[in-house]
Amino acid sequence: MYTILDIETTGGKFNEEGITEIAIYQFDGHKVTDQFISLVNPEREIQPFVVNLTGINSKMLRTAPKFYEVAKRIVEITEDCILVAHNADFDYRILKTEFKRLGFPFKRKTLCTVELSKQLIPDMESYSLGKLARALGIPVSDRHRANGDAMATVKLFKMLLHKDLDKVIIRAAVKSEQQSKIAPKLTEIIEELPSDTGVYYIHDANGNIIYIGKSNNIRKRITQHFTNTNSKSKKIQLQVAAVTYEKTGSELVALLKENEEIKTNKPIHNRALKRNIFSQGLYSFIDADGYLNLKISPLKKDEKPITTFTNRQGAIAFMNRMVETYELCEKFSGLSKSKSGCFRYSIKECHGACIKEETPLDYNKRALNVIEQNSYQNRDMILIDRGRAIDEKSVILIEGGIFKGIGFFNLNHQINNRDILSNLITPMENNRDTQHIIQSYMRRNKRLKIVELKNNK
Repeated sequence: MYTILDIETTGGKFNEEGITEIAIYQFDGHKVTDQFISLVNPEREIQPFVVNLTGINSKMLRTAPKFYEVAKRIVEITEDCILVAHNADFDYRILKTEFKRLGFPFKRKTLCTVELSKQLIPDMESYSLGKLARALGIPVSDRHRANGDAMATVKLFKMLLHKDLDKVIIRAAVKSEQQSKIAPKLTEIIEELPSDTGVYYIHDANGNIIYIGKSNNIRKRITQHFTNTNSKSKKIQLQVAAVTYEKTGSELVALLKENEEIKTNKPIHNRALKRNIFSQGLYSFIDADGYLNLKISPLKKDEKPITTFTNRQGAIAFMNRMVETYELCEKFSGLSKSKSGCFRYSIKECHGACIKEETPLDYNKRALNVIEQNSYQNRDMILIDRGRAIDEKSVILIEGGIFKGIGFFNLNHQINNRDILSNLITPMENNRDTQHIIQSYMRRNKRLKIVELKNNK
């Protein structure tokens, strides 16, 4: 659990500042679970430049509660939480100073979103909250007021959690929580999990990730892990201390995250991903008569396939659909070895390319549709799918036919601006596995929105 906060102060000499406004959001890694927002009477003068910056003046604070009146609520909402802030050293120092004046020691673990942003979103022009939010398309209302800045930090932190493929943040949080907990029962862990699509992480008592998986129903899948009697499940049941998760909304995003994070984190109970989770490929060639031929065959080391398939049965089923959809010839699709006209020609469903009644020019136009619909080679495009909430969408970025990564957005300008889009994306490796995952999903999900990108900024 985290508490994400922002504090406005009077300004002045070091350790003589007072709090004028505080906003705290309790955040479980997915949603806000509690909040506290209040003006505070600092019982001291506010520096003129601070008044100009925040708009908070002494008249506004005359009837506001003094710090000792809100101290108990601050302790309660931050208890057993990691304190997160943009420039956390400052906010934490101010809070400790105020509590010290009351004779109360205030101690919390902290995370700084400035430092995290430098690690997870490198090479930004500036890491100030305002400029960083603008570069990421995060809307900020009431800039330099505690509530506006705290809510912007919540959105930034949620994005940083998603970008943390090494799971450094979540592993540290789990380790911290487990140190103060009695070992949980498996049923208690299950009760805390959602029945949503996403990636889940099974941790041991030291916070280490021992298994990563993906599911369209996280709770149901974890229940299976905890009730199965096979060797792997029994080992997991003995070692599990906590389960964390990331909702993705999109099954495609979950598949890509799982693929990347297993390779990155190498959990002890994940079998090494098979180098070839696919065995068949779709290839094309022009024959001596100028006809475009399509053919399913085992993957070739020296030739890049148009798309890939897990097995031959699925590949042949796909090819049959393409022949029917685009009225192609079975001979030129690798489905018939007839030396004369194919079967489809005999039932008037082939235009006669197999006996040269149809010209290569006319036939190839339809055959090219198969390649264009099932390959993203040299294309600049984004795939838009479901998000983690009703007002959010997920996005997969492909540039020049290369998979770049995944992200989430709420506002259209975040994907219409190429710079903001690039900043939103969590970079991932482009390889045969990711190509197969994306192309297979595109074949199965016709509702997936595909947007060709223009070079606008």
